[in-house]
Amino acid sequence: MSGLIARIIIRYIAGALVAKGLLSAEDAYFINADPELVDLVTTTIGAGLMIATEWFYWLARKLGWER
Repeated sequence: MSGLIARIIIRYIAGALVAKGLLSAEDAYFINADPELVDLVTTTIGAGLMIATEWFYWLARKLGWER
């Protein structure tokens, strides 16, 4: 996942938190501008996709779908 997509995801999450009143606009700006947070989100989403892929492979082998 590229940093661009990670920043878009972070921006939408931060916007939702601001709309709910759980985050101030200044905090949302800080979150959107933090490159370390973008790297963290990118790594987390990549790891989640890896785990999901392995789980579906395990499920396919268990149910005999791999053939």
